[in-house]
Amino acid sequence: MIATELAPVRRKARIDVLDMMRGFAILGIFFMNIPFEAASVYTQFADIRLLGWTAADQMSWATIQILLEGTQRCLLEFLFGAGMMVIATRAMHPDGPVAVADLYLRRTMWLLLFGAIDIFVVLWVGDILSIYAVAGLFLFPFRTLGPRLLLGLGLSFALVTAAGGAIDYSSRAALVEQVATARQHQAAKTPLTPADQAALKAWQTKLDRFTLSKDDAKKIEAEKKSHRGSIFDYAQLMWGQWITFFWIGGVFWLTVVEAFCAMLIGVALWKWGVIQGERSARFYLVLGVLAYGFGITARWVGALETMTFTPMPKTIWITAEAARLAVGLGHLALFNFLAKTRADTFILSPFRAAGRIAFSLYFVEQIIGLHILFSPYGFNLWGRFGWAEMTGIAALIFVGLLILANIWMKFFAMGPLEWLWRSLAYLKWQRFRHAPAEVG
Repeated sequence: MIATELAPVRRKARIDVLDMMRGFAILGIFFMNIPFEAASVYTQFADIRLLGWTAADQMSWATIQILLEGTQRCLLEFLFGAGMMVIATRAMHPDGPVAVADLYLRRTMWLLLFGAIDIFVVLWVGDILSIYAVAGLFLFPFRTLGPRLLLGLGLSFALVTAAGGAIDYSSRAALVEQVATARQHQAAKTPLTPADQAALKAWQTKLDRFTLSKDDAKKIEAEKKSHRGSIFDYAQLMWGQWITFFWIGGVFWLTVVEAFCAMLIGVALWKWGVIQGERSARFYLVLGVLAYGFGITARWVGALETMTFTPMPKTIWITAEAARLAVGLGHLALFNFLAKTRADTFILSPFRAAGRIAFSLYFVEQIIGLHILFSPYGFNLWGRFGWAEMTGIAALIFVGLLILANIWMKFFAMGPLEWLWRSLAYLKWQRFRHAPAEVG
């Protein structure tokens, strides 16, 4: 009987600010994805300047790194945790309805399948659906924990990466001192000690990473060949990159841990009433100033450090994850602050529709990038644009999909993939068009 009462949250019962943040995040994520669809991945890994490094390129790259890189993913991770709480409200105790747990697990396992489709059919190397699904499988038992404990657990990944970054920073700083000593010996024409020689060799190895190696050149040429070949050559390239970078390279599981910890923070923010807009405008203003103050500053310093293109130690190694979470929290605070003002109508409301069909939009973004604009069988525009031009293209697609989402929601209750996902999760075909009372 409980199972028959379970149903998706209908239009009037939805929390608008969650939809608006989700819409902004899913559209904004394309700014980070487009370089991996429109340009050589191996070239970016070798030297970002090789894609174009005009003043406009530098500004575009730095702006994305400071304000958007990872933060859209962070917002989605927060929202995933909050979304779990929306579903799990009736299972907040260990003896809560089993039907709720069944529903949550079905949704998550179907999400994992959609993620596999995104990787191996749509050919998107940077898929997040499979990552969120795996992280989400472990999330449900944590729903009953207190918000402080959830926050502490959620920050553990940032603390671990900060500790690792501090070790790397200290090691690199020591190497810099050793190199300085060795160069002093060279200047004084003093015989180099074995330690001097080792330091200079290690430093040169790190300097060499900022030049295109023969191995890099081979990979780039093979990448170009695949983009000039058949659809099978193109698919093989994408599958190979996912297997190499994400699976064999271990990035997949590292990102699962990152996502899981951010989801725990999302659950804590839900329990405190922060993510869904239950606090005052003053609270969100202060939260936004503090979060942006730390996050943007740390990432701005990190961008400047990266743009020196030297092996000097970098503070961003220590602050990267904490700063990502902080800027993501700043975005959350800004949306909730604006939602309590008249800006809700003029600035945020268009994102409501995008948030309600975010799942479908995510696939549309990859289809546009991977199969229409930059594939060998599409417009074949791959490898032609620098950072500023790619940012401009992403902005046009951002606006175009935002308009499309609002037109779509005039006629339909949800996106096509939302309809399929919910129908599979609830084991019942869902209504695709608006009910008469929901129109308008």
